[in-house]
Amino acid sequence: MEPTIVITGATNGLGRIAAIALARRGARIVIAARDPEKVERVRREIGVHPSDVFLGDLSRTDDVRRIGQEIVDRHERVDVLVNNAGIHAFEQRTTPDGYPEMIAVNYLAPWLLTRALLPALRRAPAARIVNVASEASRRHGTLRLPQDLTDTRPFTARGSSAHYGRTKLLDIMFTMELARRLAGTGITANCLNPGFNTTGLGRELRFAAGLERVLARLGIGDPARGAGLIVALASDPAFTARTGGYHSVPGTRQIQPAPPGNDPDLQAELWHETENLFGPAAG
Repeated sequence: MEPTIVITGATNGLGRIAAIALARRGARIVIAARDPEKVERVRREIGVHPSDVFLGDLSRTDDVRRIGQEIVDRHERVDVLVNNAGIHAFEQRTTPDGYPEMIAVNYLAPWLLTRALLPALRRAPAARIVNVASEASRRHGTLRLPQDLTDTRPFTARGSSAHYGRTKLLDIMFTMELARRLAGTGITANCLNPGFNTTGLGRELRFAAGLERVLARLGIGDPARGAGLIVALASDPAFTARTGGYHSVPGTRQIQPAPPGNDPDLQAELWHETENLFGPAAG
């Protein structure tokens, strides 16, 4: 039976490249995304059935919950979940739910979607969860829990890097705690640093498109490397039973998270504080 792989952020960049590669390996690709036009283009390119497209805004918690429930209702099992969607905002924006946008999209959405899909992941013989993090996490500034989850104070483009890095540190910590919680279930959880990639580079900056073209001509930031690591963690037999790892390009080498993200007690605290926002899982 073909594996069912759910991918967020599959309409652009690394997610699109990884989705194409995984489809060519025989996977059934399920897309969760916001823009109907972009979804339709990539759906036709990959050959995704219309019933395997789930539209919603990942910055809205109700949309994430709904998408997760719709996927579980439609698919008896999910073999792989790739939480790839992410943004680097250069100013603070607050979601309709009152959360900082980067936290909502980069961390809260993966947390909620993963929790929603666990029933379908448990029905797969050996399911995998792959979270796209970043070495930007090493420039996270000061981590404050639980304040960072709801901090909507303004920042400038110059100060945005620490906020972005913090969201990626949370992804790593979430992955480590998730791996512990799923130990013995047959579900693995790993995260990755895709490296510097020109695809989607700083798309909120006016000069981003021109800079991306220049770097591409110079052979800098090839997105195939990062997408290849996503594909490896999602499908290679070598990762069937490996869990709780933070992997990086080049290749699939395992690296250590930046402190204090490697603290198990802090990872558990992050889980509990996130659960406090949304309540325990149903059932």
